[in-house]
Amino acid sequence: MNTMRAAVCVRAGGPEVLEVRELPVPAVRDGWSLVRVEGTGLNRSELRTRQGHSPSVRFPRVLGIECVGVVAASTDPRLPEGTTVAAVMGEMGRAFDGGYAEYALLPNPLLMPVTTSLPSDVLAALPETYLTARGALDALGIGPGRTGRLLIRGGTSSVGLAAASIAAGHGLEVAATTRRPAKAPALTGHVLIDDGGPLTGLAELWPEGPDWVLDLVGARTAVDSLRLVRRGGTVCVAGSLSGWIVPDFEPIAKIPSGTRLTAFHSDDLKGSTALLQRIIGEVEAGTYRPNIDRVFPLAEIAAAHRYMEEDRAAGKLVVLP
Repeated sequence: MNTMRAAVCVRAGGPEVLEVRELPVPAVRDGWSLVRVEGTGLNRSELRTRQGHSPSVRFPRVLGIECVGVVAASTDPRLPEGTTVAAVMGEMGRAFDGGYAEYALLPNPLLMPVTTSLPSDVLAALPETYLTARGALDALGIGPGRTGRLLIRGGTSSVGLAAASIAAGHGLEVAATTRRPAKAPALTGHVLIDDGGPLTGLAELWPEGPDWVLDLVGARTAVDSLRLVRRGGTVCVAGSLSGWIVPDFEPIAKIPSGTRLTAFHSDDLKGSTALLQRIIGEVEAGTYRPNIDRVFPLAEIAAAHRYMEEDRAAGKLVVLP
């Protein structure tokens, strides 16, 4: 075990800048443990990093803000070798090499030991997606015992599908948007087509507006979501499918009186072992769906990024080493 295969982002650019190379297996050091990666979920933040939109990231870099696998060499007594673990965020794939590899050296606080019977591809589809969905719904104030109407913008994204699965489990009425009518069958509940203009059908469905809007599109739709939510409702921006920055945003002019605007960042839930274990249990029980669109081998990482960049997925993309 001296070398490993890894997908290295050699410079900013298109999918072709991801090159599968042989690299030395990282040497274990104090406070970090070596994980044999068994699956990695793809995320659009990695796409933007690859494109050069993350100024703090220096190339070459092994991307990947999440992974699941097995501890191969440990420096933490709570993480004996052979433990199944997951890891998300904490500057994975940014300040240090991440999950696009056969092995990843990761800080011990990021490693979440879990018990599961799920296969690697299903387990790999859960951590970033479901932790983000759960955290965003918490930020909206949605939990067991709440009733009402939830609009999910960017509904066929992996987080959108996960959020719909959780919300439906709570008994909420859910509507979700997609830009592509061909993706509508992937959605449950009410389906609305978002063609970039006014969102048609919502006023007829819910004349008073939704109680909550989970906006995963982000910059392009955040202001419109504030207009659509009922007065006194809450909008949570938890995605950046259309970018990170809302230009010329004037809070007093754009936020209706009494309406709330909040946000959620998945880095807030890094290391959330108990929550991830509960999510895994709900998937094993059939309450939540893993929502996998397609699985790629590591050798096809460039094709996987091209598929993601062309917005062809309706759900999570997973890479297996």
